[in-house]
Amino acid sequence: MKRFIDSFINVWKIEELKNRILLTLGLLLVYRFGAQVTLPGIDATKLSNLTDQTDGGIGWLINVFTGGAFSQASVFALGIMPYISASIVVQLMGIAVPYLQKLQKDGESGRKKINQITRWLTILITLVQGPGYIYNLYRTLPTDAFLLGVSSFSFLFSSVLILVTGTIFAMWLGEKITDKGIGNGISLLIMVGIIASMPQAFIQEFLSRTTQANGSYMMIVIELILWFLVIIACILLVMAVRKIPVQYARRTASGDFEQDMMGSRQFIPLKLNASGVMPIIFAQAIMFIPAAVSGLAKESDTAQSLAGMFNNPFGLVYNIVFALLIIIFTYFYTAITVPTNKMADDLKRSGGFIPGIRPGVETGDYLDKVMSLITFPGSVFLALIAVLPAVVVSLLNVQGAWGYFYGGTSLLIMVGVAIDTIQQINSYLLNKHYDGLMKSGKNRKAVA
Repeated sequence: MKRFIDSFINVWKIEELKNRILLTLGLLLVYRFGAQVTLPGIDATKLSNLTDQTDGGIGWLINVFTGGAFSQASVFALGIMPYISASIVVQLMGIAVPYLQKLQKDGESGRKKINQITRWLTILITLVQGPGYIYNLYRTLPTDAFLLGVSSFSFLFSSVLILVTGTIFAMWLGEKITDKGIGNGISLLIMVGIIASMPQAFIQEFLSRTTQANGSYMMIVIELILWFLVIIACILLVMAVRKIPVQYARRTASGDFEQDMMGSRQFIPLKLNASGVMPIIFAQAIMFIPAAVSGLAKESDTAQSLAGMFNNPFGLVYNIVFALLIIIFTYFYTAITVPTNKMADDLKRSGGFIPGIRPGVETGDYLDKVMSLITFPGSVFLALIAVLPAVVVSLLNVQGAWGYFYGGTSLLIMVGVAIDTIQQINSYLLNKHYDGLMKSGKNRKAVA
């Protein structure tokens, strides 16, 4: 504990790091404040129906990712999710669109153009989702909740404009955190929104266990122990890598290369879960479709049965389909984000080779084979973590809101973002000759 405190003190000794952390905390506070500001023209005291809509199921998931702004009819009701959707679309289009492929190879200038395209696409997506959200308010809230009237065009126009502006402002906050703060700004905004709902979920679970006949204080302890074990499993999933040894040729005084054991040896780290949480996000988006389609055919018994299955995130059918989609999308997303052929070409140009494997095509095939082998256990592990909330709710009778934090996108995002932020802080400490955040905080002497 003393080591951690010493390391924490060392963080505040580095002026640049301290300023970055304070700026990050300030911008996150602004985002959380905006999530509590209700849209003009809506009576904030009459949002109970909207809150009830997000008490469970898919509505609860949407509300969590917006940090509660969805149920508050907030100016940030759409959150940062339109930007995430736009980023995914642009990334997928980069596979098939030659112009985007060219931009990806143009370095910093190409990255700036891709970011600009993503921003414009974010605005288009928000312009579509904004009226849909207002229509949901019309259908959910009582008539007297609209101070300007339900049929007021000025309310519709101003609300959509504010929702678009709110998403753009949230996007700007995320980019500023990335550039001037610490950690990935967009991911931090999502994580803060998820964490904001955790205390209430735990309080509800605690009260349920201590005041009703379905548990005791011991059950709370068991649940917390299980939760920490799941967090450890998520950390292992995020950090696990397969190291492929690489031998580099040594340049001689005459300019030739000698491929001997004196050359520098390094590794190519292939991550067990190279796709991160994206397969879960893709699969979750697909799972929304059956419920939406069945909602259009309300008179059909089959449609109603389908809606019942896919509106229950804790149901058996829902989770079997969900797990299979995650495994499929893990292979798909890994294939498009881990360019094994490009890795092989770069390795060959830099004079490196994998011992026992010919440089070039054979190296690419070998990396692709290894990637396929480690992706399978990674995808299965990811699917198990994604469906774990349903297992916990079914077996331990945990409250649904608290059960979501036992796995799925929420926990993986929190773990992944926390690890990334700690690694960035560690890099600052090491550059200033301090030990890492989780090690001794004594000042390290610079090597002359």
